[in-house]
Parts: sequence; C-alpha cells; structure tokens
Amino acid sequence: MSANADGDWVARSLRSVWHPCTQMQHHETVPLIAVSHGRGPWLYDHHGDRYLDAISSWWVNLFGHANQRINGALKEQLDMLEHAMLAGFTHEPVIRLSERLSALTQHQLGHAFYASDGASAVEIALKMSFHAWRNAGHTDKQEFVCLKGSYHGETIGALAVTDVALFKDAYGPLLRSSRIVMSPDARQAAEGETAQDVARRAAADVQKLFEEKASTIAAIIIEPLVQCATGMAMHDPLYLKLVRELCDQHGVHLVLDEIAVGCGRTGTFFACEQAGIWPDFLCLSKGISGGYLPLSIVLAREEIYQAFYSADVTRGFLHSHSYTGNPLACRAALATLDIFEEDHVLAANKVRADKLTKALAPLANHERITNARQRGMIWAFDAIDAGPGFSRRFFTEATRQELLLRPIGNTIYLMPPYILNDEEIDGLAARTLSVFETTIAGE
Repeated sequence: MSANADGDWVARSLRSVWHPCTQMQHHETVPLIAVSHGRGPWLYDHHGDRYLDAISSWWVNLFGHANQRINGALKEQLDMLEHAMLAGFTHEPVIRLSERLSALTQHQLGHAFYASDGASAVEIALKMSFHAWRNAGHTDKQEFVCLKGSYHGETIGALAVTDVALFKDAYGPLLRSSRIVMSPDARQAAEGETAQDVARRAAADVQKLFEEKASTIAAIIIEPLVQCATGMAMHDPLYLKLVRELCDQHGVHLVLDEIAVGCGRTGTFFACEQAGIWPDFLCLSKGISGGYLPLSIVLAREEIYQAFYSADVTRGFLHSHSYTGNPLACRAALATLDIFEEDHVLAANKVRADKLTKALAPLANHERITNARQRGMIWAFDAIDAGPGFSRRFFTEATRQELLLRPIGNTIYLMPPYILNDEEIDGLAARTLSVFETTIAGE
C-alpha cells in the first residue's frame, strides 16, 4: 500500500464498494478518501495527509484510533477466544460486560441482550415491548410512538419509528405506521419561552395521545437530550422526567435510544441520568466498544425479563444474531469502560468541553450562524441561508483543511473523541470557523 497507490484504492473502491448513506454519483465530484491508518484523533490517507476526526467516525470513536489499551485487550482476547455461540454457552467477557453495565444503571436495568448494530438494538427493544405486553395478555398494545424528526435506524422496524423523510419515504409501503408526537427541540421556543417550556408543551402532546390511545400503545421511543440525525436537536432533561411519569401513569413502555448519546456524549455516562430516570429498555451501541467492533446491547427492567420467563417456549424471546455477544467486541467494551474509570473521563470531559466551547465562540457568534448549542461533548450550529449542497461543499473544504466534518443539512456539528489536547482543541475551533467562512463565501 504505497503512497502512490491511493488513486488505485479509490478507483477500486468505487468499482466494488457500495458506500453507506451516499448517492454514489456524487463521488464523480466529491473525492473519496482512502484511509491508510489512524492514530489518536487523526486519520491518515495514503499520501500522508491527515484529517482530525471531529465526528468520531460517525460518533463511535471515544478514545482515538489505534488506542493502545484497547488494542492490548483485543490482542489478549484473540489468544483466548474469538467467538462462541451464545445459545447454550456463555463466556467471561459477555458476563463481565453485562454485570458492569447493570451496575452503571444502579441495577435498575440488566439482563443484557446483544446484537451488532444500533438498528438491531432498536428492533430488539420494539419486539420485546410488543411481546412482553402479549405475554401479559394485553394483545391490543401493538403501536409505537416516536418524536417528530426522530431517527432510530434503517432496518424495517427501526424505520417505522423514524421520522426523517429522506431515509423513510421510499420504503413507506413496507413499514408499520407509528404515532408521531411533538419534538421537545428547544429551538422551537417562542419569544419569552425557555427550553423547559418547550419540554412541557411536548410532554402535553404525549399526555393527550396517551389519554386517548394508551390501551393500544406498547411503547414510546426517544433519543434522550439530543436527537442527532435530525440536526442535533437538543432538549431539556425535564421532558424525559415528564414522559417517564406519563408512561407509568398510562402503562406504556419507555424505550431510550442511547446509541449515539450514551457513553458520555452528553456529559453523563447515560443521557437519562440527567433527568434522574431510567427507562424500561435502554439501547446502546456506537461508542460502547470504543469504535472498534460492531456491538449493540439492550438493557431491560427485571419485570420485562420476567414476562418472558416460562416453561413455554413460545413465551420466550426467540431472537438471535450469529455474532450475539461476540467475545472480542465485549472485550473492547470492557477496555472502554476501564478507560472511563481509570482516567476519570467524565470529569476530564467537562474541562475539555469548556475549553472547546470557549474556542468556538467566534463561530457561535458569527452573523451567519444561529442556534449555537452544546450538550456535553456535542456542539451544533445552524447556518443561516445556506445554499443547496452546503453540506457537501463544507465537507470537501473541511478535508482541505485537515478536518473530517460532515454537516447534517445546514447544521454543522462536532462530536470529537475524548482525547483532544489544548492544541488540537484550538486548531479544531479555528479551522471549523475557517471552513465555514470559505464555504459560505463561495455561495
């Protein structure tokens, strides 16, 4: 893989690989970058050019590329066990990970069920909710509720509780309908309103629906604190508290999709901790393995588990994936949790986040920016009057300035790994501003 072979890798990829979330024709004008290796927050191509991975490679990478501690754990695990089926067998990594995750929820959730990706975790939670109600004799509770602008994955069940037209509309005939309620997105605040006021209005919408239809509703699914794929729509924790109360009052399961916002992204390990509540189902993926291997998990309350516990096979949760509870992925997750504990990551991130927020002030206060917002290690800014193709032009200019940034529509966001030093923080902020100004100047 010599430096002068980069063009060959790009051409071969375009001939043989169907890239995700991509209109492939765009690569006729937007160059594909062939990555050679990664170190810390940086990705390097075959020419030796580097790119600061400011979105953690789609929000998965927590502690940098080629992290030596995670590498070491995986190398050790490779010499012990690479995989064994989890039906009829078990192994140390999956047991230890399940125990540690339950402890992180103060043992409010447990009985971890494993899959490989976030959408699969959502599918599992939806199926579990429906089946738990069925086992309890509530066969009419078959509907699901999601928020306006919600995104929970692109498999059929997950798309059914997604409200992003670009992903969903083409597959409408394949999907079950879901009920959509108001988003608590704080950007909707009217003059004189606070984020909590918006949260109360949105919760009132849920209350109205539950009062009318709770007998047919199995669960409501929410991405807590930040609805990421709809443009980093942030809301006040009060909304989660109010919806938890409504679910308890009306007998509806609460599913929290913490696939993107868990593992410290919002400032606490689980986003729902900031509301002082726990859901009935909690979905994890992305950062839980440190960005190393596909892994997703659903944590459920004890009463959910007991609803399936029976001598009757048909009352069991007969769902499986070939690589369920893969030992290598679980070991990467255990190493990730070790780093959280040993390095006091959540406390260190508060300091790091304050520094980056201050460094980003010139962008936040730019005349062509509105709705500058931040939650933990997530920052977002909406470009005013961004022209067509803004996100692609921004991405291309960012790569010229050694950044990997991929806006969502007119929303510029940063979700970097938890290892940036002061120099990288200052450089990221300054270059993001430069990329923005260059991009809007070309419109």
